[in-house]
Amino acid sequence: MAELKLKTVTRTQGNNKALKDGIVKPKTFDFVFEEVDPLIAAFRRMVRGLEFDICELAITTYMCARAYGKRFTAVPIFLVRDFHHGAILYNTKVGIRSPKDLEGQRVGVNRGYTVTTGVWARSILQHEFGVDLNKVTWVLSGDEHVQEYRAPSNVVPIEKGKKLEDMLIAGEIVAAIGVSVDHPDVRPLIANAKEAGYAALKARGHYPINHLVVVKDEVLAAHPEVAPDVFNAFAESKRLYVEKLRAGQIAEPTKIDQLHMRVMEITGADPLPYGIEPNQKMLEALVGYASEQKILPRPFSVEELFAHNTLGLTG
Repeated sequence: MAELKLKTVTRTQGNNKALKDGIVKPKTFDFVFEEVDPLIAAFRRMVRGLEFDICELAITTYMCARAYGKRFTAVPIFLVRDFHHGAILYNTKVGIRSPKDLEGQRVGVNRGYTVTTGVWARSILQHEFGVDLNKVTWVLSGDEHVQEYRAPSNVVPIEKGKKLEDMLIAGEIVAAIGVSVDHPDVRPLIANAKEAGYAALKARGHYPINHLVVVKDEVLAAHPEVAPDVFNAFAESKRLYVEKLRAGQIAEPTKIDQLHMRVMEITGADPLPYGIEPNQKMLEALVGYASEQKILPRPFSVEELFAHNTLGLTG
């Protein structure tokens, strides 16, 4: 047992299972896992109270937190990825015929403006469909994890006592990002959204990153070896998971497993590459989108975002 024990939050899924089960262990410290459900509650606790030594965190929450001087630094472990073409639902009865019709309208956003799904979905609207994001009024159902952040003037809070889902069904907002609605008048705005995501992957390597891992700066200052050790442990756990995927050894694949298998079919490669080098394009794109959407006061270089002794690591 290592003397250094670090309180850690990460949701259990295939690529982390060997860590959570203790099959893979770091060399210089021990993980002390804490379960937080829902996981987004851990994001807020980390951003506002630095409650954990190591924490899974949404990537744009991290970028925003970094811009406001929060005392933790990322390691390039990209735990969660997804495609967000299907995240935008619209009311079919309000005259919306294409994404461009969202201009001049009110569109809901689940939770805060800086939520990663919202950033990726708005980037799709802007860069694939030519939507001027500044001509949309974004209606938020919650607040931001980073309290210091101030959204642009076309971002407004939901009216007290209302819910985005009800507003969407009633046509009080024409569309919403990141909500779940089962109603005959509500459909995905982008047709065949799942296949549109995979098509974007095939065409230009579009493979959005949602979550990464951060380590408290206080820990890194006292124990700089922790950052590469964290990376290597997560990477080894993921390697074991990917081997099982390739060998067809997962008896009951989850939706997440199925996503990873489809990505492997399309790319012929590891569906969860860790490290900066294999993810440079997506990281640069996301920094650009967050800057365009006025989430970052200035663009970061990708290298600024990660612990210096992990910049050359891949796994």
